[in-house]
Amino acid sequence: MGNADLRDLAAIEEVSFDALEGSVIAVDAHNWLYRYLTTTVKWTSSEAYTTDSGEEVANLIGTVTGVPKFFEHDLTPVFVFDGAVADLKGDEVERRREQRERYEQDLEDARDREDPVAVARLESRTQRLTDTIVETTRELLDLLDVPVIDAPAEGEAQCAHMARNGTVDYAGTEDYDALLFGSPMTLRQLTSSGDPELMDLSATLAEHSLSREQFVDVAILCGTDFNEGVRGIGPKTAVSLLAEHGDIYSVLENREETIPHVDRIRGLFVDPAVVDVSPETEISPDVAAAQQFVVDTWGVDQSEVETGFERIEEATTQTGLDRFI
Repeated sequence: MGNADLRDLAAIEEVSFDALEGSVIAVDAHNWLYRYLTTTVKWTSSEAYTTDSGEEVANLIGTVTGVPKFFEHDLTPVFVFDGAVADLKGDEVERRREQRERYEQDLEDARDREDPVAVARLESRTQRLTDTIVETTRELLDLLDVPVIDAPAEGEAQCAHMARNGTVDYAGTEDYDALLFGSPMTLRQLTSSGDPELMDLSATLAEHSLSREQFVDVAILCGTDFNEGVRGIGPKTAVSLLAEHGDIYSVLENREETIPHVDRIRGLFVDPAVVDVSPETEISPDVAAAQQFVVDTWGVDQSEVETGFERIEEATTQTGLDRFI
């Protein structure tokens, strides 16, 4: 289901960081990291994050840039990394791969015509989370004493599960699928410069007189990462159809339509693969070791991360942040 489709239905309001103070947030790590990674690549010289062997670790700059925001607002992040990709998501993965290949060809063309603006834009669009990027990010988070969780499957599903069972206060992701996975309260735009948005699942369901299962049915009718939607059905039409027929099976029968694997797709959202965890939320970052890892071990330009580490040091040692010291 397209982001615009779910946004049309979701109950969303802006919330101040002051109102979130003291909260624990399960962060969709791949989603969060990709946004800082692409921004870093777009606005930073590649020489600043490329090792002598030619390996690019822009993620380290991005992580040092993004993590201080949590500490400065007295928030405890718990980073949740994706596990196995569901078989049914193969088509979406392939589509993204093909799109990245098109961007890579456009990037070569931009380099040939020496267009620095296009090169920077396309370099950011061709980024992917390599094994090195994921591993070095996890090592850096460990040095910063930030909890890391491995999801058995979708990271946002695990974040939603943790928010639903009270292990954390909020899920944090840009992905609207967090609503489908049952996250009661989801924070978006944690990587933006302003205050975040809060998506409220209960308010969303009440506004449209839907159960969570019916809301999942609405999404499947419109299309998700796991399936194509039914032609001619948008979010408002889907809500009306669910109100009239009760569930997706009756809707499909009435319209003489089929969606392959509809039971499995529904199950991926209603009963996703998740684990029960209780992460440690008392954080004591080793800023010196983290800085040595980024600058000395991986050769990242000191000037690109100095401010970020100073912000972490200041935020985690000031009086009153007892959870961080």
